[in-house]
Amino acid sequence: MNLENIDIVMVGTTHPGNIGAAARAMHNMCISNLVLVNPQCPIGEIAYARASGANVILDSLRKAGSLQEAVQDSILVVATSARDRSLPWPELSPGLVAKKIAELNGQSRVALVFGREHSGLTNEELQICHYTVNIPTNPDFSSLNVASAIQVMCYEIFKTVGNQPETRQTEIQECAVTSQQLEGFFRHLEQVMITTEFLDRENPGLLMQRLRRLYHRLEMSKNEVDILRGILSSVEKYKNQDPSSPGDSEDSR
Repeated sequence: MNLENIDIVMVGTTHPGNIGAAARAMHNMCISNLVLVNPQCPIGEIAYARASGANVILDSLRKAGSLQEAVQDSILVVATSARDRSLPWPELSPGLVAKKIAELNGQSRVALVFGREHSGLTNEELQICHYTVNIPTNPDFSSLNVASAIQVMCYEIFKTVGNQPETRQTEIQECAVTSQQLEGFFRHLEQVMITTEFLDRENPGLLMQRLRRLYHRLEMSKNEVDILRGILSSVEKYKNQDPSSPGDSEDSR
């Protein structure tokens, strides 16, 4: 069983007890990589007490200044989200998330993202994620503690990945695109659309959000992203070409 490629990412956590309880839940299920994005509380006595002996998780946790930094090496980023959004994001069940992780065979990094206790993730943070996962609960009492949500997701992964037979190494690690590379593509795409006046910088609407949702759904490889960025560079070159340059004159042909 290889779960070393999985990062549990907690964003803006405000209570140290939740961090400790999350560490305990992770250690129960053999998942060891905890990443805190801008934690709003100390990692001290309360966190260690709630960890109930899972000190190794807290001792080795990593901190990041932003969600983008935390997931930059991941090729699959899944966010837990119970909020209704103006633009729905592609959604998976906990079981399907575990299945996707199992298919990677431990060869590429995965990030499971959990938002703030009271407000979850911002729309900007959600756009970095490829999918959302909504844990089924009682519709009349759907509030789920962040550590409990982490326990549910870690259990689904442990149950699914632990039952997978050993398979040969695939080409996913070589071909998959990381979150950082994908974000570079989105910035490039947005700039080209502004330059060609397809996107109005002053009134962008939901265009970039819709394009992000589309490309996340495609689960592109690095080669495919490189091709798309090559096309964008070609558009930039054509747009910047001087119409009066010798290459465009009849005398030069």
